[in-house]
This record gives sequence, C-alpha cells and structure tokens, in this order.
Amino acid sequence: MSMATRTVLIGSKVGLHARPAAKFTQAAAAVPVAVQIAVGESAPVDAGSMLAVMTLGAEFGTEVTITAEGEGSEEALDRLADLLASDLDTA
Repeated sequence: MSMATRTVLIGSKVGLHARPAAKFTQAAAAVPVAVQIAVGESAPVDAGSMLAVMTLGAEFGTEVTITAEGEGSEEALDRLADLLASDLDTA
C-alpha cells in the first residue's frame, strides 16, 4: 500500500486556530483513513486531534503536509487539502 501525500498552504487568515482547526479536525476524523499533518520537518501529528493540530502553530500561508495510507486516502486528502487552502474562519 502506498502513502498518499499532499502539501498545501494554510488559507485561513488566522491560521489553524480555534474555528479553522475545529473544522479541519472534524473533517479529518470523519474520513475512512488515519490522517497526519506536519509543518516543515516537524513530527507529524494526528489530524483528527484539535489539540495536536493547534500545537503545530500553522499560521496563514504556512506550508503543511498531510499524509494518509489505505483505501480512499487519495480522495480523503484531496478534500482535506481543499479545506486547508480555503478560509475556514468564515461562518
């Protein structure tokens, strides 16, 4: 099984804090594969954990890498990458 990877720039003006992090982690937890997210060379964290995602300190324009392995991972990462690139701080 191959690992799927996407690199994306954070599109939310406030970065991955509060509302954007909640929206992203809920979406990550809902996909059928385990997803991890990392900033730069830092160790990847569980993309479904709000606390873990917020500790990354990903600000607007930060490049993050999301990874997943297993059936459906390509589609899941496509959806999650689109979310991260958008402004999730809108109501």
